[in-house]
Amino acid sequence: MDSNLILLIIAVSLFVGGHELLSHPLRAPLVARIGEKGFLGVYAVVALGSLLWAGELWKAIPPDRLWLVPGWAYAAAAALMLLAFVLFVGSVAAPNPALMGAPAPSGAKPRGVQGITRHPMMWAFALWAMVHMIMSADSRTLVLAGGILVLALLGSAMQDRKKAAAIPGYAAHIAATSFVPFARLLSGRAPLASAWPGAAAFIVGLVLWAAMLHFHVQIIGVSPLGA
Repeated sequence: MDSNLILLIIAVSLFVGGHELLSHPLRAPLVARIGEKGFLGVYAVVALGSLLWAGELWKAIPPDRLWLVPGWAYAAAAALMLLAFVLFVGSVAAPNPALMGAPAPSGAKPRGVQGITRHPMMWAFALWAMVHMIMSADSRTLVLAGGILVLALLGSAMQDRKKAAAIPGYAAHIAATSFVPFARLLSGRAPLASAWPGAAAFIVGLVLWAAMLHFHVQIIGVSPLGA
C-alpha cells in the first residue's frame, strides 16, 4: 500500500475521530478546563489541521480505478448532486434545531428542507461523499470521502441522541421529521408537499448545481457528465 495512502487513512481517522470526541465526550470537560474560546481553538486546530493534511495527501496520491462506472450513472450522480445543493442551501437559509448550538425546536411544523430530512446540511455532505466515492472509484477518494460520509451520518445520529436527552421538545422534533431524506413521505407519514424544499432553496441550489456542472472540468479536471 502507498505510504501516502496509509497517512491519508490516519489523517481522515484523526479528522473523524477528533470531531466526534471533541463534539461529544470531551467537550464538557475541555470547556470546564480551558473555557469555550479555548475549546473552539482546540477544535479548529484538530478539525482544520487534519482536514488540510488529508487534502494535501489526497492530491499527492496518484488516482487509480477500482471499477468502471456505467454511462447512466452520470445522470444519476448529477441528480443526487442537485439534491445535495438544494439541501445545503436550505440548511443555511433557515434555523435548524438539529445543528450544534441551535435553539430548541419551536414546536412548529417542519418546513422547507427540514420536511425532507432534519439533517439537511449533513445529508448534503453525505450525498456529495457517496457520489464521489462511486463515480471516482479510486482508493484515495474512497478514504477521504468515506471519512466525510461517516462523519456526516454518525455525527448526525449522535447529535440527535445528545439533543433528545438534553433539550425539551427535541424528541418531538425527531418524531415530526425523518433522518433519511424523504423517509416520512415514502412511508406515508407525510404528504407529497413535504418534498418541496421551498422556492429559495430550490432556485439557489439549482443555480449552484448548474455552475458546478459548468466549471467542474476547469476546477477539478474531470467532467461530471462523463463527456
